Amino acid sequence: MFAHKTGLGALLGAMIALLATAAPAQAIDTTNIAYVQTSSATTSIPVGHAEFCKARPAECSAHSNPVSAMPLTEALWQQLQAVNAYYNQTIVAVTDDDLYQTAEFWTYPNGYGDCEDYVLAKRRELINAGWPASVLLISVVKQANGEGHAVLLVRTDRGDLVLDNQVGTIDLWSATPYKFIKGQSQVDAGKWVDMFDARDINLITAAIQ
Repeated sequence: MFAHKTGLGALLGAMIALLATAAPAQAIDTTNIAYVQTSSATTSIPVGHAEFCKARPAECSAHSNPVSAMPLTEALWQQLQAVNAYYNQTIVAVTDDDLYQTAEFWTYPNGYGDCEDYVLAKRRELINAGWPASVLLISVVKQANGEGHAVLLVRTDRGDLVLDNQVGTIDLWSATPYKFIKGQSQVDAGKWVDMFDARDINLITAAIQ
């Protein structure tokens, strides 16, 4: 089903200055710059995700044995690439207003969807492939133009990687043109935490491909 191939070395080459400081998988230090810093306290859950959780409570529960970060092998990197490319290429981007006549509705896409729907589909695909849900975090960001957006943040031993429907590459969080606002808790899929992003964002948001 998936055919997109890009070597893990390409990512490492682009991010070497940051990733070189990340701890090995058995001793992950998430205070490292390769990771988005988060609050220990919970914050408000996006309305769309709250409604999604009401409809699918089994998908929004506490993790019994949360994994802090996924060791990123070449095979798993290729899997991330394939899943990201597949859904970016097969889902047509449509707003909730146009598709459901409502401002915000999070659901699994049926050929069409907005940014949250891409994220939900990618997250489900990776969980079904064996990835722990605790490392697959729906995240809300602000684009350079001030508009909100959602991406899938994947916590690995190489840092926090971003799967995004607006670009074809998978990048380290700090190499994206977004201000990270909040995301799912690693211990409970139904709770959210604030993200601390002190970077100056001067990049132009990529157009939808």
